[in-house]
Amino acid sequence: MRRHSGGVGRTRILGMPLLRGLAVIGVVLAAVLAASIAWAMTVQPVIVDLTASGRGSSSVITVENTFANPLPVELRVEDLAWEEGGVRGTGVDTGDLLVFPPQTLIQPGQTQSFRVQYVGDPDLRRSKHYYVTVGQLPVQLPEGQSAIQILYNFQVLVSVAPVGVRPDLSVVGAEVVNEGGKSLAAVTFRNASLAHGYVSRGRLRLIARDASGREVWRRTVPGPELQQTIGFGLIGAEQTRRIIMPFELPEGGVRVEAQFTAESQR
Repeated sequence: MRRHSGGVGRTRILGMPLLRGLAVIGVVLAAVLAASIAWAMTVQPVIVDLTASGRGSSSVITVENTFANPLPVELRVEDLAWEEGGVRGTGVDTGDLLVFPPQTLIQPGQTQSFRVQYVGDPDLRRSKHYYVTVGQLPVQLPEGQSAIQILYNFQVLVSVAPVGVRPDLSVVGAEVVNEGGKSLAAVTFRNASLAHGYVSRGRLRLIARDASGREVWRRTVPGPELQQTIGFGLIGAEQTRRIIMPFELPEGGVRVEAQFTAESQR
């Protein structure tokens, strides 16, 4: 089961040797190659927001080949379902998104643009979410030749919102939790709108108080810092999500308050 908090990279290893001794060498080689392959393909952006109709119903994903060899790639679409904590892949493509070109060969040092177009219901009532997976394709080897091929995939989150609808995020709960011996703030967000939103497109104020109610700690976290620490913080249409903030509270802070201020959500 997969949950999304940002761009996701995954590897597939093909052609692993059968002999045990060679397998050990292959694993070591794979670890080394994975580090270099990770930089061989740059995908931007990792989050795409579309509207159900109009000029905002299409966007562009760019893939840059920074490797020394030609890079064969294909783009695949998968519908997502919302669950507690994020979205998960369904393995189904309903045809709501068109990607062009769906497959190509990118030469070293070159960048390819892929058009992503929403062609589903223009009167969409609530936001829908999809993965567009940019997948590296295996290379055909000469007959009789074998080698380990490490294939790298990037998942881009594409979200489509109803036209003219904006998110409405707010804090509906906050509590102190213990994680690994540290006191942290767990904040519950609610999106009352039919359009998705992001916690990282706002700022969060946290206040810790002791047992007597005295303030012992305060911190305001801007959007860019939230994105670095918790990811984009996607909150779906009419969804509630609990997020643990990775900021250690001081000793004596037994109660925490949180306030969210929205900025631009589009």
